[in-house]
Order: sequence, then structure tokens, then C-alpha cells
Amino acid sequence: MQDKPNKVLLIEEEPTLREITAFRLELLGYRVDCVESAERALERLADELPSLMIVGHFLPGMSGIELIDRLSNDVRTSATPVMLLSPNADLDHVQRAYTAGAKDYLVAPYDPVVLQQKVRKLAELTAAIA
Repeated sequence: MQDKPNKVLLIEEEPTLREITAFRLELLGYRVDCVESAERALERLADELPSLMIVGHFLPGMSGIELIDRLSNDVRTSATPVMLLSPNADLDHVQRAYTAGAKDYLVAPYDPVVLQQKVRKLAELTAAIA
């Protein structure tokens, strides 16, 4: 039940970062569905699957890494590429994200060009899987 290949689910608690990231993704031609918590993300994923997900680290109720781990262990969502968006650039933190199942990692604040490159890479991964 994969939607069009340009659909991004953005899961980020912080409103300003969520709005800026969504705006930048829309400028790149992506359709963006925004939610502020892991719980709301799981509700949206019950209805439709995006082509990729960007998950903020600090989410209410469950960390971004915990959500990524849950998504990567769910047969329905495990093939959907996920990128963690976090202010933490610590190598151990980055490794935990990849171990949980993240396909990429973006440190916030970020350069819009880096966001574009990483999202395109994930979109290519989605196309290769499909």
C-alpha cells in the first residue's frame, strides 16, 4: 500500500523545525505529512505508507531511535527508508540510530543542500526497493 514515491512522513515535536523542514521538502517537490509524536505517526502509518520518513530524535512518549527500531521490526514498514533528525552529532548516538534501522542521519540545524542530498538518496533507495 505504498503511496506515490514523493510522499514524506515528517515526525518532529519541535514546531519550528517541523515547519521549516516541511517547507524545504515541499520546495523540492515532495508531499509532506507532518505529525508531532510517535503515536500519531503510527496512526498515520496504519492508513498509508510514505515513500520515506524523517524522524526527530526528541518525541513525546518514545524517542526517535525507539520509533525507528519499532518501524524496522514491523514487516509493514521495514522497507520504508527512515532518516533520524537530531541535534546530537555524537558518534555513539549516530551508531545507535543506524543500529535501530535508520538509513541516514541528519544533524539539526542542517544545511538545506544536505537535506536535499540525503532525501534524494533515500528516494533512490525507495525506488530501488520498489
